[in-house]
Amino acid sequence: MKPKTLFTEFFQYVALNICGMIGLSCYILADTFFVSKGLGAKGLAALNLAIPVYSFVHGCGLMFGMGGAARYSIFRGQKKYTDADMAFSHMIYAVLALAAVFMLTGVFLSARLATALGAEGEVFSMTKIYLQVILLFSPAFMMNDVLLCFVRNDGSPGLSMTAMLAGSLSNIVMDYIFIFPLHLGILGAVLATGCAPVISMCILSLHRIKKQNHFHLKKIGFSPSFTAATLSLGLPSLVTEAAAGIVMIIFNSIILRLQGNVGVAAYGVVANLALVVTSVHTGIAQGIQPMISRFYGYGKLADMKKILDYAIISVLLVSGLIYLIFLLAAGPITFAFNSEQNLQLQEIAEKGLKLYFTAIPFAGFNIVLSTFFASTEKALPAQTISLSKGIFVIVPMAYLLSYFFKMTGIWLSYPVTEGIVTFLGIILYKIQA
Repeated sequence: MKPKTLFTEFFQYVALNICGMIGLSCYILADTFFVSKGLGAKGLAALNLAIPVYSFVHGCGLMFGMGGAARYSIFRGQKKYTDADMAFSHMIYAVLALAAVFMLTGVFLSARLATALGAEGEVFSMTKIYLQVILLFSPAFMMNDVLLCFVRNDGSPGLSMTAMLAGSLSNIVMDYIFIFPLHLGILGAVLATGCAPVISMCILSLHRIKKQNHFHLKKIGFSPSFTAATLSLGLPSLVTEAAAGIVMIIFNSIILRLQGNVGVAAYGVVANLALVVTSVHTGIAQGIQPMISRFYGYGKLADMKKILDYAIISVLLVSGLIYLIFLLAAGPITFAFNSEQNLQLQEIAEKGLKLYFTAIPFAGFNIVLSTFFASTEKALPAQTISLSKGIFVIVPMAYLLSYFFKMTGIWLSYPVTEGIVTFLGIILYKIQA
């Protein structure tokens, strides 16, 4: 494949996937905006306390989707079509099993979960409602994640993007209708979010209706080894999402002690914008995954490494542009989510935007490198990067830096962590090379 053709394919997959992922991240960002307008700082605090659970559900969906789709592409590259169908079938059955657990948790344990996350008073009731509905919609979230990944790997990145954008647009429209004309409050916000993946899957069904799909659901016997090997490739995606939720829980607990609910609301603004930034990086990473896995299956290592180079350059360029926007427009961006014009919230969030997002290029590099390792069946280094950035480094850094520098330390713990993990990732790449 000529370099120009290779770059064209890279651009097509990545550009479409970035657009789709930005749309997908707007599920929560739209909630943040409309909740801030309709319910103020308490609504923002409730939303921020509940979002980690959404991150975990979404992370599980990505684990099944990315792991299954990576093996699917590798098997098809090796012309092992029966194994490719097995990868899809195992992931669908695994989603259904886990979704049942999530739904039962939503029905019976949402109140205890809200309390464990630190919700109190008026914030408690809103947090409980959000958690309950999110968990009841977990089958839709996870199934949508799996289908998006498989359709993208099956040669239809444009349809995946269209489905993600359609779901996101419907979420924004329904957010407005449910919160304002219908006055459903936090229930309206979470219902809009839950309906979005259903609409996305309706769009994705066109792939099967038009008979363009090469993956098929088969009756299979459960194979623990096959499932474990497949999930190991998707585990970094779960760790990335779940770790974001864990970090939010820890940050919320520290910020509640330092600044109270206003501080948590301010962090909610930063954290939800971080979801959009992460979605751009994830868009680049998921965009290269089908190509990396396919070239790995074909044994085209030079093309595989060239795609990685394109991805890293893209991360650096996009990250610089995003940070410049936050640096120059921190005030107006924060004000858009500060409907009560709370001066304390404004000050905390503005400073947070400028410090927290110095991590952008490092975070993007780490996400891309982790996906590269997972796409080439190198599960251990992929998991090492994900676990280090998500838990092993960020947690002690949050406690250590907040102890010495208070809120400034909270904001700096993220860039310090991503910088350390970038150094670790470079070492792992050189070892693997």
